[in-house]
Amino acid sequence: MKIISTNIGKPTKIIWNSKEVLTGIYKIPTDEAVYLAKNNVMNDEISDRKHHGGFYKACYIFSVEQYPYWKNLYPNLEWNWGMFGENLTVADFDERKVFLGDVYKVGDAVVQVSDYREPCYKLGYKFGDQNVLKQFIKRGYAGTYVSILEEGSVAKNDHFTLIERPDKSLSVAELFHLIYAKEKNQDFLQIAVNNQALDPKKRTLLGKYLV
Repeated sequence: MKIISTNIGKPTKIIWNSKEVLTGIYKIPTDEAVYLAKNNVMNDEISDRKHHGGFYKACYIFSVEQYPYWKNLYPNLEWNWGMFGENLTVADFDERKVFLGDVYKVGDAVVQVSDYREPCYKLGYKFGDQNVLKQFIKRGYAGTYVSILEEGSVAKNDHFTLIERPDKSLSVAELFHLIYAKEKNQDFLQIAVNNQALDPKKRTLLGKYLV
């Protein structure tokens, strides 16, 4: 996997339900390296810290390979890297082959695959169509958040090198499908609940589906 673009967002005001809301989803590519800190990407806007940022959602990555699909659905948008609010746009990132708990060295940092992306109304606002949320879930390739185990700078063309993988885990794609499945696979639930890389609150939530 290789970083194609590093993306930073500035606080942007939008109107939602007649209220002014700040968002950091409008990210733009930067030619400079970005610093991955424990709870966020330095200089990147996090307006809603209840749902973004923090140890388990410090940095969001999304696959270059998914862009053609979405460009075909929304050809009239002004496309650039960072369209999905990702901090790192990454090539050769296949959600079926990257696993919850994977540890990677990238640039000067060490990161761990840690959490799933839940699309919200701000993505729909940016795309001009709230139907994109259902389309995003149906597509099933939502990227992933990573925790920062060792802080450091990363830049365009840096590669992810796998240094550790759990003995038993779920792929990023399997985890995302599990979250939205009406009937949840009990074996997958058990694996997710036992994976220390996932936010304890999420593990508790998933544990309620165990029978």
